[in-house]
Amino acid sequence: MTQFIKFGIVGASGMVVNGVVAHALQKTTTLSWFADFAIGFMIGGISNYALNRIWTFGSRRNPLVEGAQFLTVSGIALVLGKVVFAIAQQTSFHHFTATWFAATLAGTFVNFFLNKYWTFRHLN
Repeated sequence: MTQFIKFGIVGASGMVVNGVVAHALQKTTTLSWFADFAIGFMIGGISNYALNRIWTFGSRRNPLVEGAQFLTVSGIALVLGKVVFAIAQQTSFHHFTATWFAATLAGTFVNFFLNKYWTFRHLN
């Protein structure tokens, strides 16, 4: 439970990074909403990886191996986010912040469990 709480705190910080970047891109570029989300998501993911490695899981394993695994998990969560954006488009729901939040929330549990039991499994 402690790891999940730490993961949530780290995730909240990454969500702020993700949200600031995605919303800034949404307001200043002509990229698709999903592209804005994806760029913000990956930048937030970089900070999440570093903080989770150091604070949540306290890992000392090879950072390149863990980083590749964390990036793979992030890719899976990003695909889930794409599904959320696709559903929003199919239903003509046109509110970026609500769609961004739903896509981010959808990936939270996938991220935690795959990272806990695959990327950082050696610490369980």
